[in-house]
Amino acid sequence: MSLSIPFDNSFARLEGPLFARLNPEPVAAPSLIAFNAPLAERLGIGGAEGADLPALFSGNRLPEGALPIAQVYAGHQFGGFSPQLGDGRAHLLGEVVAPDGARFDIQLKGSGPTPFSRRGDGRAWLGPVLREYLVSEAMHALGIPTTRALAAVRTGEDVIREAPLPGAILTRVASSHIRVGHFQYFAAQGDMDSLRTLFEHTRARHAPDAETPLDLLRATIAKQAALVTRWMAVGFIHGVMNTDNCTLSGETIDYGPCAFMDAYDPRRVYSSIDRFGRYAFAAQADIMVWNMAQLASALLSLEADDAVALPAYQAEVEAMPTLLRDEWLARFGAKIGLAAPRAEDAALIGRLLEMMHGGGSDFTNTFAALTDGSARDEIADRDAYDTWHAEWQARLASEDGAQATMRAANPRVIPRNHQVEAVIAAAVAGDDAPFHRLHAALATPYGNRAETGWLKHPPTEHEAVTATFCGT
Repeated sequence: MSLSIPFDNSFARLEGPLFARLNPEPVAAPSLIAFNAPLAERLGIGGAEGADLPALFSGNRLPEGALPIAQVYAGHQFGGFSPQLGDGRAHLLGEVVAPDGARFDIQLKGSGPTPFSRRGDGRAWLGPVLREYLVSEAMHALGIPTTRALAAVRTGEDVIREAPLPGAILTRVASSHIRVGHFQYFAAQGDMDSLRTLFEHTRARHAPDAETPLDLLRATIAKQAALVTRWMAVGFIHGVMNTDNCTLSGETIDYGPCAFMDAYDPRRVYSSIDRFGRYAFAAQADIMVWNMAQLASALLSLEADDAVALPAYQAEVEAMPTLLRDEWLARFGAKIGLAAPRAEDAALIGRLLEMMHGGGSDFTNTFAALTDGSARDEIADRDAYDTWHAEWQARLASEDGAQATMRAANPRVIPRNHQVEAVIAAAVAGDDAPFHRLHAALATPYGNRAETGWLKHPPTEHEAVTATFCGT
């Protein structure tokens, strides 16, 4: 039986230098780690049972209808502009139209070199593949827009980083892989024909009501404001918010040096390459504004008279901090039981966060305990908490359904760094059982289930992960 994927490759049909056509590079001995059967069903993929999944999801054999390409784009990386990046270790197999009409990309990541590899080997090692599989699926379970994982395979080959490491390939699913960096690339090239083609394709795919480049900017700003505040509401730190990692679909993409906070610290950084805290937890909202300013600059190139159009573009970007504050208040208000928080509630939320920071309270566990009525045990300064608690209870007196609001906003379990690292270590040693156990536990993050209680434990001093790394 062969895998049946309903491909309809609209991006690969576009004219212009938007991509290079090439096939993945075969690997020695692919073997399946995981296949996401519920996601396959969502996509309308059939025939998985009996199909040679390792060959298909390693690139050794192309499924019927696939038309592999590597996309080109640019990007600001830690504030510095790289005029040409692109898919250096990924092949977009094609797009599928799901039974409900939604369109998705299917991409192999770690599938070999491309014209955009910049002297890299085009491969991925097992650790980042498992991290992205676990964290992206956990984000989906948390209700946060994200790319997803369809499959993971070992390649049967080592890749060389600082030492030989087992190779692997991830099959990633996204509403699209179109990034801010795509628009930056063609704007920087002065290729207005390709930029216009990209705009029209993106508009039709992600913002069908947008008639102009300014409309597309406005729609993207709204999506990104919602996305970054959702990250912050679960303690997530992306770690590498470069413009080439910022999608027009509003989905989280590229889980490299990402992490979920344990102890709350607004200045927390995990990424080993973020030496100056550019993408620290509390900096993420401001960076998203910066990223949208770069998109605005690229889209402005499409205007017949950019000097006349400039004030309207500036106004959209300058309004984004207010939008972010509103989104933040909605997300964090829900975490303390406020379904319709008011502006003055920001101070109440802020004082709780200050207490958490001052005492090193665990972010996830404190809000879960708040839901259960036991948050006092999580706060070091009990007197300060008692004062805050009285004010909070007075505020809740005018709220209906506060408990339900909090249960829906406060996850019990997240993919904690030390647990993900333990899974990777076990898989490198040949044991995939911990990976599957953690993946299953993360599928129900809001349920207070006894069988997932082990996930609630913050790391000991010995277990703590202080730095995360890119997968390249």
